[in-house]
Amino acid sequence: HLGTDHTEEYLDAEIGQSVIPNLPVFFDEPFADISQIPTYLVSRMARQHVTVALSGDGGDEIFAGYTRYLWASSYARMVETSPNAVKKVLKQAIELLSPDTWSTLSRLMPTTLRPPQFGERLHKLAGILSTSDSDEIYRILISQWPDPASGVINGKELPSRMLDKDLKKIIPNAIARMQFVDQMTYLPDDILTKVDRASMAVSLEVRVPLLDHRIVELSWQLPDSSKIRNRKGKWILRK
Repeated sequence: HLGTDHTEEYLDAEIGQSVIPNLPVFFDEPFADISQIPTYLVSRMARQHVTVALSGDGGDEIFAGYTRYLWASSYARMVETSPNAVKKVLKQAIELLSPDTWSTLSRLMPTTLRPPQFGERLHKLAGILSTSDSDEIYRILISQWPDPASGVINGKELPSRMLDKDLKKIIPNAIARMQFVDQMTYLPDDILTKVDRASMAVSLEVRVPLLDHRIVELSWQLPDSSKIRNRKGKWILRK
């Protein structure tokens, strides 16, 4: 339809598993984003044909493409207007079963109605039911472990932009605030780190044109209606 010439590589589980022993060499530190494996594989394939590639990273962060930006605001309104008794019962009911059990039960639903990682998302909803603060809801949505001590003995949350209490005064708009936190944390510490190290492992240079400072500055001057419309993000970029 678009007249593009695709290069394809078909993979199996063994190829993916063969990358794992080399991950510490590529990343040089613990790095928990599982997509580091396909990023390395697609970089390795690209390097057979080119030495420089373009990446679309940054578009979701600067043009509000993540669905969690919409969910956090919607959940905050829902939690705020729901009776406390209902929220308490619903939270307890969800937490009766583990995320894996909920995901297993969800297979009874039609595929079109079944969201991925159903059990994990349901348990995040249970956590959300105890707060109506959109910033706290956002933190729950993006966290693997809301309580650091549950993952590391005596673990504590380090000071970060995500926990900055003054951020609401500086950026009153909730969606813009989430974008800002992602641009300061998730984008450089996960997305760009992943692509840079996975690609440089095969000597492929990946450039990120959407993060040209002029495009980022423009995105911060645009109204929300240019980014989110009809419950879809990246509206102006899609257009």
